[in-house]
Amino acid sequence: MRIVLFYQSILSDWNHGNAHFLRGVAGELLARGHEVRVYEPRDSWSLTNLLSSCGSAPLREVLRVYPWLRSTRYDLATLDIDRALDGADLVIVHEWNDHALVRRIGEYRARAGGFMLLFHDTHHRSVSEPESMAAYDLSHYDGVLAFGEVIRNLYLSRCWTARAWTWHEAADTRLFRPVPAPVQEGDLVWIGNWGDGERTSELYEFILEPARALGLRARMYGVRYPEEAAAMLHQTGIDCAGWLPNHAVPQVFARFNVTVHVPRRPYVEALPGIPTIRPFEALACGIPLVCSPWDDAEGLFNPGEDFLVARNGREMERHLGALLQDAEMRRELAEHGRQTILRRHTCGHRVDELFAIVEALGGEHRGALPSRGTPQPDERDRRESEEGEKGEKKAFPLSYSERTGPL
Repeated sequence: MRIVLFYQSILSDWNHGNAHFLRGVAGELLARGHEVRVYEPRDSWSLTNLLSSCGSAPLREVLRVYPWLRSTRYDLATLDIDRALDGADLVIVHEWNDHALVRRIGEYRARAGGFMLLFHDTHHRSVSEPESMAAYDLSHYDGVLAFGEVIRNLYLSRCWTARAWTWHEAADTRLFRPVPAPVQEGDLVWIGNWGDGERTSELYEFILEPARALGLRARMYGVRYPEEAAAMLHQTGIDCAGWLPNHAVPQVFARFNVTVHVPRRPYVEALPGIPTIRPFEALACGIPLVCSPWDDAEGLFNPGEDFLVARNGREMERHLGALLQDAEMRRELAEHGRQTILRRHTCGHRVDELFAIVEALGGEHRGALPSRGTPQPDERDRRESEEGEKGEKKAFPLSYSERTGPL
């Protein structure tokens, strides 16, 4: 298949956690022999902030880690839609795209036809900014890939689309896996962005206070930390380490004994069942995880076995204290969580789900079906488990039929 992906950015993961999953899906599609073209705006918010804060060196590094990673960077005013979509079998448009681009792609589909067209939503804006999401013109789209059942139901109940499928994020287990650590650097690590006040009180309750009470060697990575937050971390003795490239997450996890997941408030209060990418990353890397409360409404994991759940700050303190005193408890928790990822939540699983949707739509779009020979899930899981045990890193095949342009 020729697959065209319109992303906010595949090059930058600055305050863009979805980059993990988007890169993983593109890599999985390439590994199965499909032609993949990725388009991203030249002035994407994530990439612009990365360049202004860190320069261009991180982009060179990400291409070293992902040697297959290329995208066509475009200006919306001059983008040649006809050329971009020429010969496409499947087009997926991520929700962090301009409304005008989403409309133009739909209009091209109505005019030219010949390919399947899906909108991909991986954010809480269907609840927090419904007016903006309702303004997307999806009238010529085949449907929506929503990263949670509650978001899928919102699209359908609000008549934003006639068809929607739940398509959760997942771990790119080619990169996110346990790795050897030459040295331990601390007890607790948290990777995430402070954000827009969506979890400020929760971060104090579930990270800062337990770390202070237990006297932990703790570190927090991320961006958009206000001055008062950075000052409080300093007073608490927590290292504020700034932006962390997503591909460096496995190496960081390997140097700490435990991590914590603190979801943003919209996911806890209005979007149950959506964990975001962070638990997938942690469990795939084999680090023990403790979560502040969130409702696993869709049964993705086994709370209490894959990770521990702390109902309040005092319980978080107890869980962290117990884990840090018991190496066997840490090992068992981490192993159970990783096996759940390998059985159910890899990017390979999500591509299988995507192709099932494509198959279902195939009666309307003859000739645009996935190639055969895709590994069956149980075969892939066995292979990933074996390679994970060996500590080997699977390489991405360089199967582009066209390199769509360097940086």
